[in-house]
Amino acid sequence: MERRREAQKKIMARYAKDIKSADTWSVFKIIADFVHGFDELGELGPSVTVFGSARTDRDNFYYKKAVILGDKLGAAGFNVITGGGPGIMEAANKGAYQNPDVESIGLNIDLPMEQTANPYTTKERTFDYFFSRKVMLVKYSIAYVIFPGGFGTLDELFEALTLIQTKKVSGVKIFVVGVEFFQPLIDFIEKTLLPQGMIDAEDLDIITLTDDLDHIAEQIKTSLGVQIQALEEVGMKDTKYYHSLSSFFENRNIAKGSDSK
Repeated sequence: MERRREAQKKIMARYAKDIKSADTWSVFKIIADFVHGFDELGELGPSVTVFGSARTDRDNFYYKKAVILGDKLGAAGFNVITGGGPGIMEAANKGAYQNPDVESIGLNIDLPMEQTANPYTTKERTFDYFFSRKVMLVKYSIAYVIFPGGFGTLDELFEALTLIQTKKVSGVKIFVVGVEFFQPLIDFIEKTLLPQGMIDAEDLDIITLTDDLDHIAEQIKTSLGVQIQALEEVGMKDTKYYHSLSSFFENRNIAKGSDSK
């Protein structure tokens, strides 16, 4: 136990030095995080990011649901991106891993505890910094799925909500799995934040709370057309990312329809 504490102190000290110091060399480590991420993920094609607790064991109800969803997404041709660790992340990667035509991606983080890479990835990358990793988790995804989790998962949920609310990303759907788990949080948003004017009524439409995995998979397919249109509107038709999405859209013969919940 004492050795573990000492190891944690050393790692935390290193992060504090990198972030708080005026050491300009730290900038190159930060840039490296982004460059490697862009190189490895920029041409993936349509992908879905799944967030959730690293502490969920393999007998957990939501672990099993995450495996099923990962498999459904992979079977539909979507790559699956997670934080690369155990728990829900492992489960979603495990489901996707069963489909050889897609990538099961793990974007890990160097932590003193909890975060060990799971064995169900076809692509993986370990980041030094949370903020660069978080960019990569959301940048190349057409949808975000949030399973039950702790502070880290809630942070990722609200960051995704903020990105969509402020129009930093468009056409992206957020699905929250775990009606029983998340209902008190949704109630707080609807009964406290909204009446006090902290959010607008339309902001509630960003979140789809459901335990219906088939509904999630179908809605992600539908939202792909909206994502492609969003890229066209901001002048990204000549990018490799746009072409990868549009090619998938055409090859899968996905019907264009309304982006309903």
